[in-house]
Amino acid sequence: MATPRLLEIRQGVLSKNDRLAAELRSRFHAAGVFVVNLLSSPGAGKTRLLEETMRRMRQRNLRVAALVGDLATDNDAQRLARSGAPVRQIQTGDMCHLEAHLIERYLEGWDLNDFDVLFIENVGNLVCPTGYDLGEAARAVLLSVTEGEDKPLKYPGAFVSADCVVVTKVDLAEAVEFDMRAAEANIASVHPGVPIVYTSARTGAGLDDWIVWLDARRHAMAAVVDASSPG
Repeated sequence: MATPRLLEIRQGVLSKNDRLAAELRSRFHAAGVFVVNLLSSPGAGKTRLLEETMRRMRQRNLRVAALVGDLATDNDAQRLARSGAPVRQIQTGDMCHLEAHLIERYLEGWDLNDFDVLFIENVGNLVCPTGYDLGEAARAVLLSVTEGEDKPLKYPGAFVSADCVVVTKVDLAEAVEFDMRAAEANIASVHPGVPIVYTSARTGAGLDDWIVWLDARRHAMAAVVDASSPG
């Protein structure tokens, strides 16, 4: 008997989140900041990939920042801060995902005009974060070779929502007997045509391809914003 009530509450929460996410997206567009939401299972390598990505972008004089979501500790924020970029940790307590109101709160005091790219490292989870829009311009879902090839089939919602799938830790693929072709087929079965980038933050393999993809999306967003601007 409680199911209709729970569904109504959930729909209300998502509706409120979507409205706030739309407002955030307008703010991001007005400031010209490209926002990327990173999703993955725990241990897939989000933080290490992001640390190296931010370091390389800063070397190219791009102004980057990050918001990092975790249930507890600020370990990931400390690691990302080594890139020299502004970083803030969002501790969610018992909440297994980030929501738009948290992004809004933790942006306070930052001038978005100071950034070219803002990364949001979501809580490690391929279920809960999927349904929450954070106002991002792009969503990347990470799949580590150590997780196995079937993750897209087990968590199709995450991969359907992805603008890009980043396969991480490819330097370990042979050691863990990861079947790349099977993984590609599984990804394609739930999201045909989604771009796939293969990376290793440890060796640097594929990071240039990942940044090229980010640049292409960033420039595409800027073109859309320019086209919609008055005058």
